[in-house]
Amino acid sequence: MEPDQRNLPGDHHIYLTQEQKAGLEKDSLGEKLKVVIDSLPEEGVSLAEIRDLFGQDGLMLLTIFLTIPFMVPVSIPGVSTVFGAAILLIGLSRLLGRNLWLPKRFEERILPAEKLHAGLNQGLKFFRQLERLTHPHRLKNLTSDGLRGAVNNFSLIIGAVLLMAPFGFVPFSNTLPGLALLLLAIGLLQRDGLFILLGHLVNLATFVYFAFLIAGGTVIIQKILSYFTGSPS
Repeated sequence: MEPDQRNLPGDHHIYLTQEQKAGLEKDSLGEKLKVVIDSLPEEGVSLAEIRDLFGQDGLMLLTIFLTIPFMVPVSIPGVSTVFGAAILLIGLSRLLGRNLWLPKRFEERILPAEKLHAGLNQGLKFFRQLERLTHPHRLKNLTSDGLRGAVNNFSLIIGAVLLMAPFGFVPFSNTLPGLALLLLAIGLLQRDGLFILLGHLVNLATFVYFAFLIAGGTVIIQKILSYFTGSPS
């Protein structure tokens, strides 16, 4: 009989029962993600543990998992940098055709399970709604390898960089790039070209939004400097 493996106090490892392992074999992506979410240790979990659980063949499933917390407007401090960096490396791994490598400081960083649980469970509801809309092999030209595949992987990299941008205090600054990455990951995993196309468009919308933030911030800073220096604005 398999021993009762539980997440003990101070234990940052993910242990799965036979029933939970069987859940990872189900066709539903939502069910697979729910198993992982329910298995997170109470004391937190390292990014390396999450990566090892999904394995090399589940990079897009891992990307989906990493984007779910950003589907709600509440930002989790520090998570966008860590998760964005992980997705950036996933995109680079796919682009270069190599196995996923993570820097040791990202591998060993413990993420707070309590805040992750709240964000993941809320975001999972949104993901399940998207999952029902997927249709494999739709706009299949967008799901092909070669140049189109390289463009899709490069878009993952761009989305990850945008997710890491220091605008976490601004509404939707994490949600928009997170949504782009989620759509791209679902599209690539389900071979659904429509979701891939939507991911590219949301990436573009994120660029426009960030440009607006930067332009607006520049104007505000100039007005503040003009006020204190007495120079005309």
